Amino acid sequence: MINKDEIVRGLKELGLSQGDTVLLHSSLASMGQVAGGATATVEAFLSVLGPSGTLVVPIFEDGMGVIADAVRDHPSAVRSVHPLACVAAIGGAAVEICRDHWKAQTAHTQDTPYLRIAERGGYVCLLGVDQDRNTTLHTVEALLRLPYLVTTPSHTFATPEGEKTKSWPYFPGPHRDFIGLDPMLRESGKMKMATIGTAVVRLIKAQDLIDVTLEAGRRNPAFVLCDNPNCPDCVPQRAAIRKAAFGRESSTLAASAALAGRYPEEIADQCKAAGIAAVELDALRSRPLTMLKPDAIAKAIGVLRAEGLQVVSLRTWTVSDQTPKLIELAKEQHIPRIIVPLAECAIAFAPTARDAGIALSFCNTDLGSEACSDMLVRMREQGLSAGFTFNGANFARCGELPFLFSYKKKLRRFVDQLDVVDGTYDGTPQPLARGNAEIKEMISILRCASFSGCMVLTEGNLRVGTLTDAVSCFDRLLQNM
Repeated sequence: MINKDEIVRGLKELGLSQGDTVLLHSSLASMGQVAGGATATVEAFLSVLGPSGTLVVPIFEDGMGVIADAVRDHPSAVRSVHPLACVAAIGGAAVEICRDHWKAQTAHTQDTPYLRIAERGGYVCLLGVDQDRNTTLHTVEALLRLPYLVTTPSHTFATPEGEKTKSWPYFPGPHRDFIGLDPMLRESGKMKMATIGTAVVRLIKAQDLIDVTLEAGRRNPAFVLCDNPNCPDCVPQRAAIRKAAFGRESSTLAASAALAGRYPEEIADQCKAAGIAAVELDALRSRPLTMLKPDAIAKAIGVLRAEGLQVVSLRTWTVSDQTPKLIELAKEQHIPRIIVPLAECAIAFAPTARDAGIALSFCNTDLGSEACSDMLVRMREQGLSAGFTFNGANFARCGELPFLFSYKKKLRRFVDQLDVVDGTYDGTPQPLARGNAEIKEMISILRCASFSGCMVLTEGNLRVGTLTDAVSCFDRLLQNM
């Protein structure tokens, strides 16, 4: 059994004093038996803070704890008006801290109680609870404008100025690994820890908390996400971060449909989970497009688009009499590009593509760069426009240095797509940047020129892993450039 005086003593030993402002997250049960319960605990805080100090608690959900309830129900309590992030406060700055919360642009940053507490030099106190209950970390997420944050649905609620309807951007969603931040905060030297009763108490200046975690978030936008591959919350939130990062590139990152899955729904699910927003449609049900009926391809395109994916191109793995039909299908479905293997017989399709308004890009399979360059030059001399899809793994298999020779000396001016795939000189597939395709060099030099074409994670990556593996490798490459 502990009493009010022991709580007061413990809070003073932590460093709280008259005039301080404290945002309290708490569990009464964590302290053991408390004489006077929640009421005595609140009185202990108010005694330490004095009439000029202010005690604040979050009350935006039911079940925030009996101590929060005691503050909320206190006769001197002031509540902020907000349907999703409200607080209750007692003390000298209660009115100022709670003022016009609902008018703020976001629920947790400028002009909200959470940032006002930090601006006043106030504290965050975790009494018998961990960082998972630390609402100020939502402030940090919103200040960083992390890509997985959402805009809330519109809420209609009462305010001192009458009924209002409003939504808020950069609002937190599901689970994050706030618990994993505790070692960082301890090591910063900014957070004090003690025990009151049986409760472990953490006390840190709100601004120090924000500063330390903001820096961590700037270095790594996934800093509050767990690395559990089976977490139904953090996996899509990581995907949102990747999607935002890829979206800032001048090029478009796409995945081969064959790499992502067999069926359109599976392809869409895998792409979204990996943070990919675009698809190159090259196969369905492990069958190339030339073996599928146009209606089946069109239906798949509709499914992918309905799932929010952009279909950037159709691709054939061989040159056949079905290619003109695919060009016509691309026109009907408003798909801008067709990728076909470069061969003498394939050049005949260039006028058909031109007349249909479809961009034609030739990919190298077993030809060296000199042969590829000769064909492309001849086409241009004939007034035919065509791009080139550069596959460094295939050039390595031809015994060439893909970046230093194939690209720089022969094909630089033709490239409108990069196949992101790797392999050794003997043709053995490898993870990205582990073979001889000089893929890192290719990605880097194209980024230096603000390359506006596509970079496609091709089906060749299936031989060394999954779409997720390929995206992870690609992401690491970007982060190290």
